[in-house]
Parts: sequence; C-alpha cells; structure tokens
Amino acid sequence: MTAPSTPGSPDAPDAPGWPAEFAARYRAAGYWTGATLGGILDERARVRPDAPAVVDGDRRIGYGELAERVSRVAGGFAALGIGAGDHVVVQLPNVAEFLETVFALFRIGALPVFALPSHRASEIGYFCEFTDAAAYVIPDVHEGFDHRRLAEGLPARVGGARHVIVAGDPGPYLPFDGLRVAEPYVGPRPAPDDLAFLQLSGGSTGVPKLIPRTHDDYLYSVRASAEICELGERSVYLVALPAAHNFPLSSPGTLGVLYAGGTVVLAPGPSPEVAFPLIEREGVTITALVPPLALVWLDAAARTAHDLSTLDVLQVGGAKFSAEAARRVRPELGATLQQVFGMAEGLVNYTRLNDPDELVVHTQGRPISPDDEIRIVGPDGAEVAPGETGDLLTRGPYTIRGYYRAPEHNAIAFTEDGFYRTGDVVRRTPEGYLVVEGRAKDQINRGGEKVAAEEVENHLLAHDWVHDVAVVSMPDDYLGERTCAFVVPSASMPSGRRLKLGTVKAFLRERGLADYKLPDRVEVIDRFPETGVGKVSKKELRVVITRTLAQRSAQRKEN
Repeated sequence: MTAPSTPGSPDAPDAPGWPAEFAARYRAAGYWTGATLGGILDERARVRPDAPAVVDGDRRIGYGELAERVSRVAGGFAALGIGAGDHVVVQLPNVAEFLETVFALFRIGALPVFALPSHRASEIGYFCEFTDAAAYVIPDVHEGFDHRRLAEGLPARVGGARHVIVAGDPGPYLPFDGLRVAEPYVGPRPAPDDLAFLQLSGGSTGVPKLIPRTHDDYLYSVRASAEICELGERSVYLVALPAAHNFPLSSPGTLGVLYAGGTVVLAPGPSPEVAFPLIEREGVTITALVPPLALVWLDAAARTAHDLSTLDVLQVGGAKFSAEAARRVRPELGATLQQVFGMAEGLVNYTRLNDPDELVVHTQGRPISPDDEIRIVGPDGAEVAPGETGDLLTRGPYTIRGYYRAPEHNAIAFTEDGFYRTGDVVRRTPEGYLVVEGRAKDQINRGGEKVAAEEVENHLLAHDWVHDVAVVSMPDDYLGERTCAFVVPSASMPSGRRLKLGTVKAFLRERGLADYKLPDRVEVIDRFPETGVGKVSKKELRVVITRTLAQRSAQRKEN
C-alpha cells in the first residue's frame, strides 16, 4: 500500500502541492472548507434520502439508497484489502456502478485513476503499472468491446491490478455485485487535504499525464461551479459525455448536481437518437457537449419529434466553440448557451447565464475564483499589453502545482513561482473574459506570417456547406508551412457538388480575411480522428496530410 502524499507540502514526492502560505490563504478565504468529496453524498442522503439521485436506464436510485450502496461497496473494497492510498483504475462507462465505485473509493481514502472507455491495453497497462494499481474496475462488454479480454493481458505485464472487478458478467473475475454484499464500511475516512483521485490530462501527445486532485481543491471547484450554473434540487443533468472526463464530472457535472441535490441522468451515448428521448422523458434541464457534438445536436434539433423544451442550459466546452455555431444555440435548440473553457489541471472559466449575448457568443467565459491568477505572456515570458494575444499561464486554489510523479515534465509545465503553462493562446477582454485563439502548436507559421487556425475555422463554419472544419499546418519546402483545411461537409451541400479550394478562398475573401490566412489546400473528410479524451486530433490530421503530400510527390516523380 502506498501512503498518500501531503499536497499541502510543495516537496511531496508524488504530487507537488501548494506552498503553506497559499494553502493558508485559500482556507482563510473559504475556498477550502475542510470537507471531502464523499461528504457530498452523505449530506444529501441525510437531508433528502428519498429524492432521486441517479437515473440509469430503468434504474432509479434515490440519495438514501445510493449512499447505502456506496457504503457496502466501500466495505467490499476494504474486504479485498484495498484502503487509504491504494490506486484503483476505474474504466466504467456511464452507468450507476461508476458513481458507486467512485464514492466508495472516496470514502475509504483509495484513489480512483480515471480511465476512459475508449482506452485500450497501452493506456490501461500504463495506468496500472505506473500507479501500482490494487484493482481494475471494468464493464463486461461496452460498445462491442470485451474489457475482460483486455484484463487478461494485464497480469503478465503489470505488477499491480491484484483484483479485476467486472460490472456485468464477470467471467473469471470478481463480480461487482459481490462487493455490495459486504458489511457497510465503518473505518477511517480521508483528510480534506489528502489526494482524492488521479485525473487524465487532455494532451494530444503520448500517454496521458496523471493529474493529482485533493478533496479540498476539487470540492471548491465543484461547489463554485454549481453556484455559477445556478443548480438546485430541481436540476436534471444529462451525462452525455464519458462520465470520467473532467468536464461532465465537475463543471458542474455529476458532482455539482449531486452537491446541489439534483438528479443525474446517465446516457449510454451522446447521439441525438439516444439523448433526445432522455431529455423528453426525464425533463433534463442542463447538459454538456464538446463542439462537434453540439453541431450534430443543432442539425438534429430541427428534425426531431422529441420535446426538448425543458433543456434550459447547453454547456459547450473542451475546445473552442465558434461564434458562428454559438449564435445557433438559442434559436435552434431553445436553450441558453454557456461556454466553458477549462482544464483538468484546474482553471475553469464560464460565461454566466445572465451575460449579454455578445459575451456568450464571442468569449469562453471568466474564471471561477477571485484568486484565479492569470498571466498572458509573449514568447519572451513578459506579459502582453491588455487585449493582446499570448500564452495563458495560471495558478489558483484549484489549479495543481505539478503532475503526479513527473518531476522532469513539471519543470517545463510550471514556472518557478507555480504558474501552470496551459498551452492555450488567449486574449482577455476589458470585462475580464477570455477568448481562446487556439493552442500554441496550432499556430501556423506561413513564411513568417502567423496564422491562427481557430480564426480561419470560425470563418469557414459560416459556410452553408461546412458542418465542421479543422485547420492544420502542412510542410512546405518554400514557406516552411502552409495551411490545410480538413472539412466535414454538411448535409445541405447539393448532391454532386464538391467544396473546392477556389470556392473556399472566394468565400473567405468575401468575409474580409487576409490572403495569407487563406487555406492552401482543402481536404474533404467524413469524420475527424480523435484523441483519447474525445477531442479532434490535429496531430493525426497533420500526419494524414504529410503522408498524402509525400505519396503524391512520389507519384509525380514516377511519372
């Protein structure tokens, strides 16, 4: 068993924490209240035991019943010898067992390591080995993939994962239902400044880094998010994205809704065909999507026979949501748009529900906390002038001070005075709202002229024939880099027509875009490749176009 780090100490070996003076300031300000994440459920079960907490298909679980289940699952883990400081890799889809598992681990002080259903042997093996996992919790079969087969290969290559626990048909492993027959857990509980779990970074390269979050810091983010999003006991939140992802977990997500005493509705998938009937049946009031899904929902809303009138708020985050698409939300879906820009490492920004349309459409919100410190810097590390674009650095009461067991990377990802280098390129409006202009690596250097991919994408999304677009760099012997626009065509494009480069350039010129920003190439594609956390993989798109150019160059030489 590995003892948990003490995140209050900046010298903690596994998870660098906040210096003592910062921790004292955050407690004095009331951000860190000395509560734990497990206390969310305990309090609601005490006050409203019969109120609906979770809907999973035909299963409806009240707060009291959920708390009882959690206590017994915690007892089941304890009976297996799993306790404080142990790591448990949790790879469950949007099912009630996910919440039972997570809250049970919170209760005993073990650390969930959140994996996504799409992860496979490479990622899972790494998580288990890197954390010396005591257990691995999985479904039997999800979306046609048998996770038990994946688990078979782990013992031979990984020293951890002593127990494999399966929700569903366990095969040769331990049944999840078997955990519930144990006596309720009555042992010690974690301290508020203990590590609570390890989240995955949203990076697009390599195996995801692990993000250590404490009860104190994460609960502040959850509590403040619930207040900003005006959640209450009548809130009904649809979990459309993978439940383990930071966005639907805490912004305000599942934890925010349970903190407010509302109801969590678990959707097995995010498509309109799955989600729209649930919105109508359960009276869903709020949900969260990434931009590509939001576009799909907007297109489907005009054709659906389902009543979506209860949906008050549509949150969009995870990537830049273009102004052109943002304008469509209220007239086409009937919901208030809330833009969310944040990261699993900490900082979260929201547009507020009573903000003017211009702020909601054109910005990605302002930070949660008065103590969220923001720096926007240029290449020399100096802060840029107000309103200018630069790299975003941040620190605050819920932004980590280092990744888990990654001292070399931490030396690059964090400044000496504790600011996290987010990798986002932003500018700040006079109102204090952030506008995301892209990622530093998405900036295209076209012969010395800098092209912000997000700007070009925003313009192209206004074209009737464009459903979605991603602009990336492609290698060029003369300019160093040129621009390529990968386009997913919309259903409104006439049959037999193609979106050609000349058409795209003419359209962008009509919108007043400078010539050096016009794409040098257009590639039509059915769907974008995605990273492990569901974002568009521009890295893979750059690989695709580089390979295509090389193949065509070779063909020309042969001819």
